[in-house]
Amino acid sequence: MGLQPALRHGIVSRKLTKGMKMRAITYNRYGPAGEVLALTDVPVQPPGPGEVQVELAYSAVNPSDVKRRAGARPGETKLPYDQICPHNDGSGTIVAVGEGVNPARIAEPVWIWNGQFNRAWGTAAEVITIASHQAVALPKGVDLQTGASLGIPGLTAAHTVFGGGNIRGQSLLIHGANGTVGHIAVQLAKWGGAKVIATASPSGFERCLKAGADSVLDYNAPNLAQDLLAENAGQEYHRIIDVEFGENIETNAKIIAENGTLSVYGSAKNMTPAIPFGALLFKAVTIDIALIYILRSEEREKATNYLHDALSAGAVICPTKEIFTLTQTARAHQAVEAGGRDGAILIDVTT
Repeated sequence: MGLQPALRHGIVSRKLTKGMKMRAITYNRYGPAGEVLALTDVPVQPPGPGEVQVELAYSAVNPSDVKRRAGARPGETKLPYDQICPHNDGSGTIVAVGEGVNPARIAEPVWIWNGQFNRAWGTAAEVITIASHQAVALPKGVDLQTGASLGIPGLTAAHTVFGGGNIRGQSLLIHGANGTVGHIAVQLAKWGGAKVIATASPSGFERCLKAGADSVLDYNAPNLAQDLLAENAGQEYHRIIDVEFGENIETNAKIIAENGTLSVYGSAKNMTPAIPFGALLFKAVTIDIALIYILRSEEREKATNYLHDALSAGAVICPTKEIFTLTQTARAHQAVEAGGRDGAILIDVTT
C-alpha cells in the first residue's frame, strides 16, 4: 500500500523513518522505457543535516529525463550509478527535516528542482530526501500540479525572458512558442510588459495567441526574417528566445537589434551550427546559453522570484496534458517521446 500525500488529506503524515520502504521507479541500464523502467521497493532515506524529506504528490517527465534513460545524453556512455530513480521535477509536502532546517517547514507544500541531477534518486518515487533549498515553498494558491512544472520548464522560461532584467517596452521574439518552455515564456514576457512575437507550427497558433502573443508566424515560412521584421513594424528585436539555435541562427542574426541578446536553451536539430560571426559582431550581440541545471544561485533566485510573482498575479498557467500512475511511468515516457503535446506529462506517485 502506497504512502498517502499529507496535503491531500489536510494533515501531516506520519514521520517516515529509516528502514521503511517506498515505491519507486528505477532503471539499471539504458534502453526503451517499456524494457528498462521497473517498479521497485526501496528504503526511505531520513533527512541529514540541511535536508528535508518530501512526500511527493507529482513527478514531472521532461525530455531530458527521457533522453537520459534512453542513453542519449551527450558524453554519457554508461550509467553513473548502479540504479537510478529518474526525474528532476516534482511537488509534494515536507514531512521531516534534518539538523539545521527550521521545523516550521514541516507540512509546507513545495516544488523540487534538480531532483536527480548529479545524484541517483529523483522524483519518480513516493518520497524524496533532498537539500532544503531544492524544495521551494509554493506560492499561496498555486497547486501541486503546477508546482511539478516549475523546475526545468518554469525556470528555463523565467531565465530566458528576464535574464537581462526588465523587459518592459521591449520587443521579444519567442521561437517554438507552442512548446512547454515557450508557452510559459510567452506568458511571462507579456506579464513583463514586452511586445511578444512568436513562431510555431500552424497547429499551435491558437495556443500561442491565448498565452498572450501579440502575433504568431509559421517558423517554416520561406521568408521568415522578412516576415518577422514586418510583424514588428520594421524594428529589430531586443531579445530572442530560441529552442533551436542552430536552425534559426541565420534568421536571428538578421533581425536582432544592436546590443540584443539571443537567449537559447536548445539546438537539437543542429548541434554543430555555423555561426555568422560577422553579422553578430557588428551588432555586439550577446549569446546567452541557458542550462538550467547549473544556473548560478543568484540567477536561479531571480528567476524563481519572477516566476512566483507571475504565478501569484495569475499571469501564468502551466497546463497539464496527461497524468499517469506510478506503474504507468513507461507510458508517460513514451508520451513525451511522441512529442506534439500541449501540456506537462505528470505522474501521480500516490497511485
